[in-house]
Amino acid sequence: MSDAPKIIVFDRFLTGDSANPSPEKILSGIPRARVSNQYADGTQKFFCGIWSSTAGKWRVRYTEHEFCVMIEGRVRIESTSGDKQEFQAGAAFVMPMGFEGSWEVIEPCKKWYAIFEP
Repeated sequence: MSDAPKIIVFDRFLTGDSANPSPEKILSGIPRARVSNQYADGTQKFFCGIWSSTAGKWRVRYTEHEFCVMIEGRVRIESTSGDKQEFQAGAAFVMPMGFEGSWEVIEPCKKWYAIFEP
């Protein structure tokens, strides 16, 4: 039997664990988020899976690089300098390390994510 690395297929949506924003970061609403890591490398610096959230808005500060693909819903992301972008199902984007601002879930959403934390 081989110990060779195997391809990880994201073929199902897992229930996941609670991943609610910290109360001190919430700007509006009562967002309820869940995360389901489906892969992590041996160093725990790269991981990916699915994340979902109900409506709400909270402050974010990225210490990682995150590639996102929206599956459902709609979000608005605003930088501390005031730049705003909206994303909905089908959109793909990167949240770069060092980004600061707010993340707002306008319509309950789900996204695939791939995170690298140097």
